[in-house]
Amino acid sequence: MTPPPTSRPTPGGGPLAGVRVVELAGIGPGPFAAMVLADLGADVVRVDRPGGAGLGIDSAYDLTNRNKRSVLIDLKADDGPAAVLDLVERADVLVEGYRPGVAERLGIGPDDCLARNPRLVYGRMTGWGQEGPLADRAGHDIGYIAVTGTLGMIGRADEAPAVPANLVGDYAGGSLYLVIGILAALRHAGTEGGTGQVVDAAVVDGAAHLTTMIHAMMAAGGWQDRRGTNLLDGGCPFYGCYETADGQYMAVGALEQRFYAEFFGLLGIADEVPSRKDFDRWPELRAAVAARFKQRTRAEWTEVFEGSDACVAPVLSLREAPEHPHLAARGTFVRHGGITQPAPAPRFSATPGAVRTGPALPGADAVSVARDWGLPTAGEAPAADR
Repeated sequence: MTPPPTSRPTPGGGPLAGVRVVELAGIGPGPFAAMVLADLGADVVRVDRPGGAGLGIDSAYDLTNRNKRSVLIDLKADDGPAAVLDLVERADVLVEGYRPGVAERLGIGPDDCLARNPRLVYGRMTGWGQEGPLADRAGHDIGYIAVTGTLGMIGRADEAPAVPANLVGDYAGGSLYLVIGILAALRHAGTEGGTGQVVDAAVVDGAAHLTTMIHAMMAAGGWQDRRGTNLLDGGCPFYGCYETADGQYMAVGALEQRFYAEFFGLLGIADEVPSRKDFDRWPELRAAVAARFKQRTRAEWTEVFEGSDACVAPVLSLREAPEHPHLAARGTFVRHGGITQPAPAPRFSATPGAVRTGPALPGADAVSVARDWGLPTAGEAPAADR
């Protein structure tokens, strides 16, 4: 398969235009956080290591490196740390995702970088955080959300917890909290007398923070500490997914009374259902809803609920989602460099973001980065890698 064409990244528009970010290459939430900053217009320079790093994805298809530029620097070489510090001196933000202490041993930890650039925002992305009994341990998304209680609340009551890919931990609890922290720290650094600082973003902290409302409901007696038994976790018969005649699924979220009434009216069994608060009859209600959905295909049910306030939607696959009429009308997905991909989010009226360039190829932008950042040189890929 021929890789899609890759254009050279250049600083672009967006609300973060003019902000310079150094990203130390890694995998998972760090690169995604840096991609969000790049989508918002920041000039993100990714420091790749010779030989590469990651999960084996062809660099030409790694969308988390879109809108970035790349230089190659061997951090273990004698001149490697100095080259990174030259970039840091000219940057506003640094993003790294090493285990605690690794950046310090390499000579590019917070003390080294802030000594060179006191206004730098030093963003650290880890699973366990910078301290604590597990800080030095390896881990992945599933383990982080497991210990926070987040994983244990997802799935059916009579089955093992459902694994939500790595969206809840790595990206929601990790990447997006790192971005929030960086933006807040940038605001502080830009005030009179403001300084740079370290942002410690840990997936365990973010994933736990996401459950704040659930903890409130549990304290108030409105949430059982068991999955699949509550209003929002699939325990409620009018908030969940139902199989259709063709083996597809419809998602139902008819929580409020008027939506509940409209849902059952369009479903065609309004005369058979009990009150939504008749909890003892919820199993009976679930069975009736499930049996009714099995009588038609997903497409047929989509047509029935189209344009209503019944809060029902078809469950689409990743390949189907870009073709949904609403998402297509909004341009929620875009096609760039031969790849269909999610568009930058959120949207801005005065400084819109955009997918400006394809994934940065390791070391491909040494010349342009050196020119734009006022450096005598920057890490460049060997000719065979270009």
